[in-house]
Amino acid sequence: MEQIIGKLVRDFEDGHVNRRQLVQNLALFFSVAMGESANAQTPAGLPAGAKDSPFRTIGIDHISYQVKDYRVTRDFYAELMGMEVKNDNGKTQCELYFGESMLLARNRQQRNPEAAAAAPTAAPAPAATAGPQAGARQAPTSLVDHIAYRIYNWDTDQVREELMRRKLLDEATKPDTGGGIAGYSSFHVRDPDGFNLQISGLAGPKDSVSKKK
Repeated sequence: MEQIIGKLVRDFEDGHVNRRQLVQNLALFFSVAMGESANAQTPAGLPAGAKDSPFRTIGIDHISYQVKDYRVTRDFYAELMGMEVKNDNGKTQCELYFGESMLLARNRQQRNPEAAAAAPTAAPAPAATAGPQAGARQAPTSLVDHIAYRIYNWDTDQVREELMRRKLLDEATKPDTGGGIAGYSSFHVRDPDGFNLQISGLAGPKDSVSKKK
């Protein structure tokens, strides 16, 4: 615990984060490390008035990602994003860990055309009921259009240079600072499967993004 707190303080002293970001990071750390009682102050991300909800979401358990070749995806996210590869079966899938979360990269499931042809014709759909039925499967009407990963010890120029070196950005690309969070900075790139990957972080007071404001 002391090592983590010391690192956060050094980041502040070195100008990587401002005072407000230091306080936010310390508050988040103590919230996770020490836990909170039922009567504690509403934690960040929990809407006011939601204390009676049956569940309390504390983070992402995993993201299931079906791709053309999981090995290409594995190498991309491990090399660029620093994710830790675990449980790689060498054939179809692996797990990529970051923080307390995991990206499950697996080969896209192929539909068997012979089985599909032999399947009986579906019966007409029943009339719509007043509300959704538990466990009912419906055709998706929405999609996940991008995933944003937060990078520790963010430096906008260094991130841009690395992404340009990997030919994921061109020189005209400017950082996206529209996250609504003080000091927020990010870039959008395409991963090997064409997915919109957002790489983000909090810009410290010495960051080029902060200096322009």
